[in-house]
Amino acid sequence: MKRCASPCERVFNLFDEDKDGKITPLQLQNCIALIGGELTVQEAEMMAEPLVSDEDGLVGLDEFSFLVESESEEEKTKDMRKAFEMYKMEGDECITPRGLEKMLRKLGDWSLDECLVMISHFDLNGDGALSFQEFELMMTA
Repeated sequence: MKRCASPCERVFNLFDEDKDGKITPLQLQNCIALIGGELTVQEAEMMAEPLVSDEDGLVGLDEFSFLVESESEEEKTKDMRKAFEMYKMEGDECITPRGLEKMLRKLGDWSLDECLVMISHFDLNGDGALSFQEFELMMTA
């Protein structure tokens, strides 16, 4: 039976573009840019430096997990709210299948049908969209 990846592993895997099990400062910079932030390579290197436990200068899953798990609940909620806002389309209060598809297409080849299925699994009230609470549930499943 295949083990499901934790939310931390799923985020790590998005950052790890070449799937080598390590995140480079450039990959960190690219992912921050993808979500609308700006980070220079030097800033990414400084951000990764305290996490690196070996000589390769790259961030592994264990190191990444430590960073994510050390956040306070308030920081986690704030970060989750930012992520939720990225997936919403302008003018919507919830994440719609189209909004989800638009964002996920930046990360790979996602269809509207796949987005509909994903939303249906976590749409507790059956309105065809994800509220913030439903989004949190999806991200922590």
